[in-house]
Amino acid sequence: MSSRQNPPLGSLALQAPSITPQIVRVSSSTCYELSLFKDLLKEYRRLDDTITMRFNRANAQVRDEDRIGKHAAKGTVQDTACLYLWRELLANWKRRTDLITYCTSVVDRSLVEKQDVLAKDAAATTGTSEEITPAARRKMQAEVYSEGVMRNQVHNELTVEKIVRYRSWDAFRSRCKYFEIPAETDAQTRKLWESSKAPS
Repeated sequence: MSSRQNPPLGSLALQAPSITPQIVRVSSSTCYELSLFKDLLKEYRRLDDTITMRFNRANAQVRDEDRIGKHAAKGTVQDTACLYLWRELLANWKRRTDLITYCTSVVDRSLVEKQDVLAKDAAATTGTSEEITPAARRKMQAEVYSEGVMRNQVHNELTVEKIVRYRSWDAFRSRCKYFEIPAETDAQTRKLWESSKAPS
């Protein structure tokens, strides 16, 4: 018999953490590879897409722990499952927010720098600065246009993120109606949770 383990299948594959988690190092090049950037977000959004199933699994796990006497948390089984899922959701939302914020700043900064070069070139035609060649100017204009399109796509992810978080917040609230944010929650986490209440 083979000593290799079979990979988790079905809903278990969605619920269970990866057996060999991959650490992704995000750099400015990640932001410019739009398909990679969107794949990372898609992976992070998997939790939100499976929130109901994850709540059911968390509830069942806590119920099993309660049955065999391992459930030491205060409150009901559902309270514990809600807290577990809430912590998982917020940690995931923070990672996605950090990724999107980082990439928007990278793309914005690069675009502004290129626009500044073109503005200085325009000033050069009036004799106030050094002029760049027409070929270099056309290349720079093409890059500005291309990065402007990319900037719009990266910034659109902020809107998508608000919608995804609201849907998850709504699904969470439908199952955890009486959930209270833990008192020890930091201000940034509270703000992230509160901002998810409306899809604006």
